[in-house]
Amino acid sequence: MSRRDNAEKRCPECRMHQSVCICALMPCVEVRSKLVVLMHFREERKTTNSGRVAARCLVGSRVLVRGRPDEPQPSVVGMERPLLLFPHEGAEVLGPQHVAGGPVTLIVPDGNWRQASRMRQRVEGLADAVCVTLPRGAPSRYRLRAEAHEEGLATAEAIARAYGILEGPDVQRAIEAAFSAMVERTLWVRGRVLTEEVTGGIPEGVVRHDPGSGRPAPLG
Repeated sequence: MSRRDNAEKRCPECRMHQSVCICALMPCVEVRSKLVVLMHFREERKTTNSGRVAARCLVGSRVLVRGRPDEPQPSVVGMERPLLLFPHEGAEVLGPQHVAGGPVTLIVPDGNWRQASRMRQRVEGLADAVCVTLPRGAPSRYRLRAEAHEEGLATAEAIARAYGILEGPDVQRAIEAAFSAMVERTLWVRGRVLTEEVTGGIPEGVVRHDPGSGRPAPLG
């Protein structure tokens, strides 16, 4: 049984194993610019998905799933001042000028590189959104998946950095703290980091194990 299929042992909200649930560590930050995560349907069940973590941190956020067979597809038509965060050719570097006229709706594709790059053409209204990209920054700290692009970031990391620009460093730090807890607790469960290396610590009495196998996971 895989980690992904072991649903009965996982928190339905954060998708972490129940013993290391991070829901209590996720803040509820009030923001002016709203977040819309456009999640590819193949991402929805992945326990390593970080887009939902970022969305949980920001009040008023929405997660829209596209690509489910035989279901209506999401649309961004009518959203207030939409900005699409993806490094398409010709994308503008995100900066304070983008919120000079008031709050925006930040739309973030969530999927692998190929899935995310196609959403601009496949989601109604997205082709009309201003496309923005992040300025160069520090490397990703994700460590749960291999990154296809050298400068690639996890979805939560990209959202955190974008909101650092749109709303300020406190918002960025709040999202990054929740993201770090997700990554480090997952690595702890897999036996790849020490307890003292985990943001927010590990709940008292929790035994290191791999929820996919039920066997103790060696630290190494």
